[in-house]
Amino acid sequence: MSQDFSSYPGDASRGPGHGGPQQPYGQQQYGQQPYGQQPPSYGYAPPGYGAPQGPPPPSGKIKPGIGWIVGAWLIALVSVIVGIGGFAGGIFNAVTDAAPTQTFAPGQAATVAIDPADKPAIYVATGGPTQFECTLKGGTGTPRLQKPDLQQTVAGPDGVTWEMGLRVGVDQAGDYQVQCSADPAEGTTFGVGKELAADSLVGGVVALFVIPAVGILLAILVTIVVLVKRSGARKRRAASVPVGQWGQPGQPGPYGR
Repeated sequence: MSQDFSSYPGDASRGPGHGGPQQPYGQQQYGQQPYGQQPPSYGYAPPGYGAPQGPPPPSGKIKPGIGWIVGAWLIALVSVIVGIGGFAGGIFNAVTDAAPTQTFAPGQAATVAIDPADKPAIYVATGGPTQFECTLKGGTGTPRLQKPDLQQTVAGPDGVTWEMGLRVGVDQAGDYQVQCSADPAEGTTFGVGKELAADSLVGGVVALFVIPAVGILLAILVTIVVLVKRSGARKRRAASVPVGQWGQPGQPGPYGR
């Protein structure tokens, strides 16, 4: 007895073997998704996904600022300028104070006030080589005139150049009579002034070297201290980076690096 297993015509609702449409062999449909729906993704999560997030790293400028170093070296520069100015001013004052304030011509007797505390001296202003001699009278004791050990030249407020000719030695302050002769006498003028004060010269030298040295030393110390403190601040900032933030110094990456 035989049976007909062929499909019935027009019956598309039956499955395979019951007259429904047949799928070609090897083209069965598995996991088909409706049109427009994205397929599920597989693999690793992107870096940073689900990673623990801490507070942001510290921000702001490193302290102390570089302005401290700039200011310290500006002070050093000012100290150098002050030192040079102090030296020049000290020398100028010493020279100006030593210049004669009272003058007289050769052969003229002049009465001048002399104080031994001022280290008085007789100065000569001339246009060339001149032979001269002077006498000093008055006061108590014996006034003394001595040739200087070193040649000293000073400039007066009026621009006249004076060369110290004789040192004056007296026992007490008072009025003294001084008279000088010169050969040639023409173009020669005498005056009583002071020796250059050694303390004024020393003060100028101290101002020239000590004040700039102090300013430069201060600038060096400030520079060292600021650089050391800034280096320590950088290290503390690097050590305070929160754990778990990838890409920070000393922290592992997303794959355990």
